[in-house]
Amino acid sequence: MTAAMDLLADLEARGLVQDSTDREALRSRLRSGSLGVYVGFDPTADSLHVGHLLGQVTLRRFQLAGHRPFPLAGGATGMVGDPGGRSEERNLLDRDTLDHNIAGIKVQLERLLDFEPGPCQATLVDNADWTAPLRLLEFLRDVGKHVTVNQMVGKESVRHRMEGEHGISYTEFSYMLLQANDFRWLYEHHDVELQAGGSDQWGNITAGIDLIRRTLGAGAHGFTWPLLTLPGGAKMGKSAGGAVWLDPAKTSPYQFRQFWVQAADDEIGGFLRRLSLRPRAELDELLAAHEEAPERRGAQRALAEELTELVHGREAARAVEEAASVLFGGDPLAASEEGFAVVRREVGATVVPRAALDDPVGLLALTPLASSNSDARRTLAQRGFQANGQVIAPDEAVPLSEQPLIGGRFLLLRRGKTSYHVVECAEPG
Repeated sequence: MTAAMDLLADLEARGLVQDSTDREALRSRLRSGSLGVYVGFDPTADSLHVGHLLGQVTLRRFQLAGHRPFPLAGGATGMVGDPGGRSEERNLLDRDTLDHNIAGIKVQLERLLDFEPGPCQATLVDNADWTAPLRLLEFLRDVGKHVTVNQMVGKESVRHRMEGEHGISYTEFSYMLLQANDFRWLYEHHDVELQAGGSDQWGNITAGIDLIRRTLGAGAHGFTWPLLTLPGGAKMGKSAGGAVWLDPAKTSPYQFRQFWVQAADDEIGGFLRRLSLRPRAELDELLAAHEEAPERRGAQRALAEELTELVHGREAARAVEEAASVLFGGDPLAASEEGFAVVRREVGATVVPRAALDDPVGLLALTPLASSNSDARRTLAQRGFQANGQVIAPDEAVPLSEQPLIGGRFLLLRRGKTSYHVVECAEPG
């Protein structure tokens, strides 16, 4: 991409523009040369989740198109919490917790963007750097004076909270002022002319644009994208239950990949257009092929592979792809060491002495795959167990100890179609 392309048209075609300031003015500015664009990420947890991916990927699109991305870690706004999307007050975080959370999400923000020196260099900023030194009277004079209560109450999320059972505290009510000041500060110190965010941020974005106009006499731009939602319509996030995190310690790369592989057919088109960095023509071909054979889940797999590589790196993406192949019927003996390590982490392992391989019934009863010796015998008689892809014969004609082991020490046991467990021999062969 280059700055000369119609980036806004591409964003619109992908369904990434819901609300915006003057479209033609924004289009003209994007075509005229590089500009700074920022998206904020509040560190209310020590990891981002899939709901944040649109912000990260959108910043990457701008960088690839020749613009300068400014991901913002909200060390200040994170202490207050945006009232949007909640029916009651957030738990306020202390400084140590926020510092810990910021350290975690900075790593994730840096993965998707290029921070190397250059004309399109990404710059990571923390609004605590300019907010913490502010004195209250200075803030009220320089920011609060220029934002009316009418404007703040008119924000949908604030109005919803005011009408709700729990109301809204002055702390959360002030969030809009803090974010508006962020935009003004970035405009003044880094020439950031554009703020983008999810549709729930529109009121905060326009407050910042208005503050820039009133205090600096300058024009700025903003747009929002539709939020990523779960099948029931709930916003993807950590409070929606079953969050899919970007931290591999919270959600493994394999589970991250499977989240996208399992996306519904009626959702995958929207996910692909909004999250994939592939050209739209390529996406159209991919979705056309998917329509012809949806059972192959080609569109889901393509997006899963792309996002896993973006978030977790190429090596991790290859390993989880191998693991998925094994766990969906592929030959476990063909897996690499890295791929089988993913399998082992996902299905669990039981360490046994090598002699245990001589007693298949007893061995199976040691694992979660059989509840007892009799359960193991009954399922063996039904040819319901496999070891390293081969059915375990009920007559035990071929002892497990004579089968080739993965890496000289592992057996991948399988019961039925989807239940797996690894047996690890304590002594290598």
